[in-house]
Amino acid sequence: MQNKKFQKDKVFTLSFAHLAHDTYSAFLAPLLPLLIEKLGISLFMSAILDVARNVPALLNPFFGLIAEKTGVKYFVILTPAITAISMSLIGLAPSYSVVFILLFVAGISAALFHVPSPTMIKESSGEKVGTGMSFFMVGGELARTLGPLLVTAGVSWWGFEGIYKLMPLGIIASLFLYIKLKDFDTNRPLQKPKEKGDTQRVLKRFTPFLSVLGGFILFQSAMKRALTLYLPVYLIGQGQSLWYAGISLSILQGFGVLGTMFSGNISDRIGRKNTLLIASIGSAVFMAIFILTQHMAVLAILGLFLLSTGPVLMATVQDTNSNMPTFMNSMYMSINFGVSSFVVFGVGILGDMLGLHVTYIITNILALGCIPMALLLVKSIR
Repeated sequence: MQNKKFQKDKVFTLSFAHLAHDTYSAFLAPLLPLLIEKLGISLFMSAILDVARNVPALLNPFFGLIAEKTGVKYFVILTPAITAISMSLIGLAPSYSVVFILLFVAGISAALFHVPSPTMIKESSGEKVGTGMSFFMVGGELARTLGPLLVTAGVSWWGFEGIYKLMPLGIIASLFLYIKLKDFDTNRPLQKPKEKGDTQRVLKRFTPFLSVLGGFILFQSAMKRALTLYLPVYLIGQGQSLWYAGISLSILQGFGVLGTMFSGNISDRIGRKNTLLIASIGSAVFMAIFILTQHMAVLAILGLFLLSTGPVLMATVQDTNSNMPTFMNSMYMSINFGVSSFVVFGVGILGDMLGLHVTYIITNILALGCIPMALLLVKSIR
């Protein structure tokens, strides 16, 4: 029987793991202007770098099947150090191909972290799965707030090539996680025992749900990737400094932490569909206002809505009541990272052809498609 008690210590430890890991994953966007200048690459080529980091997520179903069998807590323990080492070496990379390889390694590490950790959160959250997912996602969103500030500070202190000095923090985090999670109960499975042929049955049963989920992610990803990846490039192109661009990204992500913190609990109270509808409408409206005004206060409110959907979507996936929750989460992560990876190609191409301002307008229009997808998502579970 699953423990019905909300286990704060485990939830907070896993949330810290998310913070430690994703802080280093957040290095790419603020470093992108420096990489573009150093390597002489276009926005499209920079999009390929982001894809290199995300494409390993296509292996998530495979990693999910491994986790179904083993419940590998060491995925969560080791990956912060691996990602820290890979991302901290970017400044020393002598060529585009080396940067690509480092980001690909970081992407594999990220995939290995994100597959089992939400199921471990579910096991530790009892009946408050939405609340547990919010704490977990707060760690990730806070990381995307601190990451740009940390790496920008590193560049200021040691130069672009000196950011390798940031990697010890990730290694220390993994050592801490080993101490805290080495006794995490994996003697029992993290889910119900599998039956023969479950994978095919689960996919057939939840194909409508996964299709609608993919649609929601598709419509949201264009606007989300345009902001979270290219906001520093856009602002520096407008004459702002690297510090200003990094702080702007941190404002977006920082208020996203607040949205993430409360959205899971809100969805437990008013329902997943209603929460996704509010977030979708708010994102579209405030993106339009930001395009018109470019005001930082609007950017903050936009982050509040835009980044609040993560824990709600993850809780919705766990609501499917599959006997293979880790595999279902791996499918969600695969769809999420896979769709986002290919969408960023389009954003990069449009940015090169039309400029980022026009690209922002196009992504804002596309984001309206999230509204009907949110209406269909919960119904498609049944």
